[in-house]
Amino acid sequence: MAKLGSIGRRACSGLVRKKNETMSLIITTTIGVAVGFLIGISFPTLNPTKLRFPSSNISCIEDRNTGLMLLNHALTSRNHNGNNSKDFNDTLKIYVPTKPRGVERLPPGIIVSESDFYLRRLWGNPDEDLTIKQKYLVAFTVGYDQKKMIDAAVKKFSENFTILLFHYDGRTSEWDEFEWSKRAIHVSARKQTKWWYAKRFLHPDIVAPYDYIFIWDEDLGVEHFNAEEYIKLVKKHGLEISQPGLLQNTGFITWQMARRREDSEVHKETEERPGQCPDPHLPPCAAFVEIMAPVFSRDAWRCVWHMIQNDLVHGWGIDFALRKCLEPAHEKIGVVDSQWIVHQVVPSLGNQGQAANGKPPWQGVRERCRKEWWMFQKRMADAEIAYCKAMGIPPPNMIAFRQ
Repeated sequence: MAKLGSIGRRACSGLVRKKNETMSLIITTTIGVAVGFLIGISFPTLNPTKLRFPSSNISCIEDRNTGLMLLNHALTSRNHNGNNSKDFNDTLKIYVPTKPRGVERLPPGIIVSESDFYLRRLWGNPDEDLTIKQKYLVAFTVGYDQKKMIDAAVKKFSENFTILLFHYDGRTSEWDEFEWSKRAIHVSARKQTKWWYAKRFLHPDIVAPYDYIFIWDEDLGVEHFNAEEYIKLVKKHGLEISQPGLLQNTGFITWQMARRREDSEVHKETEERPGQCPDPHLPPCAAFVEIMAPVFSRDAWRCVWHMIQNDLVHGWGIDFALRKCLEPAHEKIGVVDSQWIVHQVVPSLGNQGQAANGKPPWQGVRERCRKEWWMFQKRMADAEIAYCKAMGIPPPNMIAFRQ
């Protein structure tokens, strides 16, 4: 009997254990399904009916019919339709696989890929060199003859700005009559333009510490301008590329977009002469500033710098292409009206040209500017067409503005 009882207990125990294992399997499966469901619903759904595309297409890269950027557009649409922490505004990016060259043998911890214009001491502890790290950079391309205008302009920029002077006349030491000049960065190369300097000395990895980069001409009246207030307005209105408004009744204003308005803080669009703006969201009626006094955010400048051509030193044509670096460009490019400047129209760098065939120096410079405008337009169009062909996409009709 004792033996039978023992056998019975073992059999009962086996049944209980088997039942417990079955229950454990059921519970585990149920929990797994629930967890999987929760993970699944946490991912966003891409609804093809809600995809948003730019309203203007002038290249295959921006062509809504190609489907090339479908996923990026979907992510952008999701971002606009919900409160997401990350800004998916990269709708028109072209991704090219790259990796740093020349550092393969170095341990990652020793690599410093960015720099700055902060002045340091020759002595003491390096950690104690900087009493302030400037947040912004302003660069002027200057000749000594315009020293009074530059002195007035520099004084409109606070200690939060690094001051950088590009000298096209080779005269640098004379500027030490101004106390601020002793703290500025001076770079000299005779008869070179600000875009020549910008391409060579304002690489995005060099200006990476600065939130905004001002790249200004020398002949600007700044009586009604304050740089700190300007920065506040740029941030308030979400401008990645901007310029101060130009006074309406002084000098010659080429484009209405640059003209200061008295009834607004900022404007992002305008009306031009009939026939010049087939699309109100495209230059010169929107997504446009002139190259006289542009201001770039750090990210915008990283894109624009790569678009500057080494040999096209006057920068003509870049203003119409700035929009390619932002999306939607007509919302992120604008003119700050309540902080405005005056273009003095001083013939300075233009007189650094060379007289030829009876023509004055400035005329040869102007002819070069116009030639560069057309060369830049052609290069941009050719590059976009080549990209479309490489991707197997039929290039659409290219629209180029004609002055």
